[in-house]
Amino acid sequence: MKLFESFSETIFFILTFNIILGSLGIVLLSDIVYSAFLLGFVFGCVALLYLLLDSDFVAAAQILIYVGAINVLIVFAVMLINKKKVDNLLVFWTIGDGITSVICISIFLVLSNAISTTSWSKIYLFVEGTKNEKLILTDNIRRIGSGFLTEFIVPFELMSIILLIALIGAIVLARNEQLS
Repeated sequence: MKLFESFSETIFFILTFNIILGSLGIVLLSDIVYSAFLLGFVFGCVALLYLLLDSDFVAAAQILIYVGAINVLIVFAVMLINKKKVDNLLVFWTIGDGITSVICISIFLVLSNAISTTSWSKIYLFVEGTKNEKLILTDNIRRIGSGFLTEFIVPFELMSIILLIALIGAIVLARNEQLS
């Protein structure tokens, strides 16, 4: 998707703002159902970021795998949990929350420092050199598909069987609760 530079940057900042707010909502809200839905929202925003970066295949994989499979599985798990309702949405902070927030903020600062001191021009030149050839993109997608259907066929099929068993198990557990 070729967009104007300022328009692209505006979309980028809106998406990152939504990702940050959604992530804060996931962590700070005490209702686990809201957190699961906000996780799906964050996954969707990350997929839109991939689209903004011209990574159509990765964006589609993000939607299919994370939003379509993992987030739905999390929502199933949340619906099966018998948790008492909490009246307030924000939980009071404990000592463990303070320690965790200090660790997360320090990791954020270290990563921000690493990102700001990295020489991105060499990476940009490499991407520009390979971006002009459209064969590379289609060749990568073909190699991924070929790998799934030749070399990695057994793990791919086993994973689909495991996900099917988990889905059937969730349906059986949910049905047993309704019958009781």
